[in-house]
Amino acid sequence: MIRCQALSWGAPGQPLTSPLTLEFESGSLTAIIGANGCGKSSLLKVIAGLQRPLAGKVSLSVPRQSGVSFLPQQQHLDRQFPISLEELVAAGFWGRRLSTQLRAQRLAAALENWRLNGLDQRPLMALSGGELQRALLARLSLTDAPVLLLDEPHAALDELGQKLLWQHIHAWHAEGRTLIVVCHDLCAVREHIPKTLLIKNSACVFGTSKELIRQTPHTQVA
Repeated sequence: MIRCQALSWGAPGQPLTSPLTLEFESGSLTAIIGANGCGKSSLLKVIAGLQRPLAGKVSLSVPRQSGVSFLPQQQHLDRQFPISLEELVAAGFWGRRLSTQLRAQRLAAALENWRLNGLDQRPLMALSGGELQRALLARLSLTDAPVLLLDEPHAALDELGQKLLWQHIHAWHAEGRTLIVVCHDLCAVREHIPKTLLIKNSACVFGTSKELIRQTPHTQVA
């Protein structure tokens, strides 16, 4: 469970919206939508403990270090860093003690599941945007964290990549994990995610995805 209590975030002295008080129930699947610059990514970072709130607090029922896994937007990744796709994906094992054989089996399965076979030795700079995004998602799939925070996971993905993404999101949800997904694709949100938090300058609004998107002008979430 994730509890936000009178939470404000943004630049010092410039909160992006009114204080948020909301609980994300354990095992829930929630989208965050809103206009560019409204604070969607910043809210995920505050929940993940990567950014300090301006006021209020976030309480989690799991320890952040081992219980929360964060998928950042790929532009924050240094593509000049000299590692291969396989090494990037294998970073999902961080902090876990597994035998060499089990690590190899799970890594091979992750590469297969995200259609990355044959790309394992490519450096990051040689990957397309879609290949890099699938590698980041494959890394996420190797974690056992009960809380998954995904910042625009659909970015750069083609039709196959998006199909794989939603299959995995539903599988993680079925496992009882808590997922919060920042997403600009309102059709996908309406189809795949039951609850949505809309961030606006005036206030945050929480409700069912179908009803909230139906009532919200697209200009507020573009």
